[in-house]
Amino acid sequence: MATKHEQILQYIDGLPVGEKISVRQIARAMSVSEGTAYRAIKDAENKGYVSTIERVGTIRIERKKKENIEKLTFAEVVNIIDGQVLGGRDGLHKTLTKFVIGAMKLEAMMRYTGAGNLLIVGNRTKAHELALRAGAAVLITGGFDTDDEVKKLADELELPIISTSYDTFTVATMINRAIYDQLIKKDIVFVEDILTPLEETVFLKTDETVKLWHEKNKGTGHSRFPVVDQSMKIQGMITSKDIIGVDSHITVDKIMTKNPITVGVKTSVASAAHMMIWEGIEVLPVVNEQNRLQGIISRQDVLKALQMIQRQPQVGETIDDIMTDQLSVSHADDSENSYRFEVTPQMTNQLGTISYGVFTTIVTEAANRALRSFKKGDLVVENMTIYFIKPVQMESMIEIVPRVLEVGRKFGKVDVEVFNDGVLVGKALMMCQLIDR
Repeated sequence: MATKHEQILQYIDGLPVGEKISVRQIARAMSVSEGTAYRAIKDAENKGYVSTIERVGTIRIERKKKENIEKLTFAEVVNIIDGQVLGGRDGLHKTLTKFVIGAMKLEAMMRYTGAGNLLIVGNRTKAHELALRAGAAVLITGGFDTDDEVKKLADELELPIISTSYDTFTVATMINRAIYDQLIKKDIVFVEDILTPLEETVFLKTDETVKLWHEKNKGTGHSRFPVVDQSMKIQGMITSKDIIGVDSHITVDKIMTKNPITVGVKTSVASAAHMMIWEGIEVLPVVNEQNRLQGIISRQDVLKALQMIQRQPQVGETIDDIMTDQLSVSHADDSENSYRFEVTPQMTNQLGTISYGVFTTIVTEAANRALRSFKKGDLVVENMTIYFIKPVQMESMIEIVPRVLEVGRKFGKVDVEVFNDGVLVGKALMMCQLIDR
């Protein structure tokens, strides 16, 4: 049985795209308090199927599929650029296909402007009107207004016309940044992308007996099952170790491992992998906010996903990608591999010296590469001790020399020294857990 919160979310999800939503309306429709309705609306906003805009309200927007995550709705654009909606509010849920900067003559501008576009332009009223007639929304920069006739046209065509106090360059940068951040998010694999869903998950209830465990073990070949109560809330995990020498009539709640580690659907696969390796867990239950079972993930699922991520071309580069790409191979005097790295202005702190975060990243990457030359597979940093770090100014070329001290079947230890013009400027020690592919 779904909770009231889940029922409200299902109700909101079922509303037509573009419909305006209010706390009072939801409270009345679902017979709940306004506080309960407000919490559900905020949760729906976090899940990405409603958007709240200042002076407009909350509207139901199209829920994005993962492959379309780089596309923004006009409602999201309003929030990104702190805009004011002048007209066409009924079209805020629509998705923009591209944006056009109107820094050209009117005829040329219209050649580039079409349906689903967003024209970014100053106080050129004729351009506003022609863009709307071409099926495009309009973003007016510089805090300017437009004619009442244009606003009326925007309402008729259900195409937003938005005003912002920012200039054209700043607005384009902000929208590009938002799209780029979405592209990076697209590459991150979450538990929801790989889980075995509830309808395919084999589980036991707290009042069921060990005999049923044996039947499910024989039928599936699996030995680990989540245990739930009557409302599907996770209570424990039961494995083959738990049932050794136990009478088949004993209920599983007497012998299960209570309060198991769980993950949510929005937990990243990398975080789940770290938990499983750290705690020696083969299967993790996946739960929602109410601790109700949503499915399971296994260690094999996680390892496959991590290997798939490494083979994917990166659509949006993270800061880590940019830094590790700049790490080039050189050779130290003792013929061991070493790496060179130029400290660019983006890699410095406010004083113009290499930032602590950049230092940590390049040291970690150099140690990872050194360990991989000994043992193929993936690894997780267990701990890192930085003994010291001296200031290194921008545009310096530093050399990172990792030396593998120990490498076993399950772990590795690496000492890393960092030099600038032959002077030792940093030293660290890393311990890593190794994962066989």
